[in-house]
Amino acid sequence: MIKSELIARLVDANPHLYQRDVERIVNTIFEEITNTLAEGNRVELRGFGAFSVKHRPARTGRNPRTGQAVDVPAKSVPYFKTGKDLREKLNNR
Repeated sequence: MIKSELIARLVDANPHLYQRDVERIVNTIFEEITNTLAEGNRVELRGFGAFSVKHRPARTGRNPRTGQAVDVPAKSVPYFKTGKDLREKLNNR
């Protein structure tokens, strides 16, 4: 599902809301999650999961074509861990 499909489903499920309002709500939620992660904090949505940031240290990698050593800089990557309710729903079909 892409963001526009999510917005369309929410509009269909809530006919009393305008599409522009639903779009603004969805964008605000995503922006808040993004901003919180950018600050290095964690976002937990009970029953769904938790977003956090993992830090990967700098390392030496290899170019797959030439086999030459390449320095890979340190970076931060988003990480998602599913919540118990979501994990149970996925495994108990």
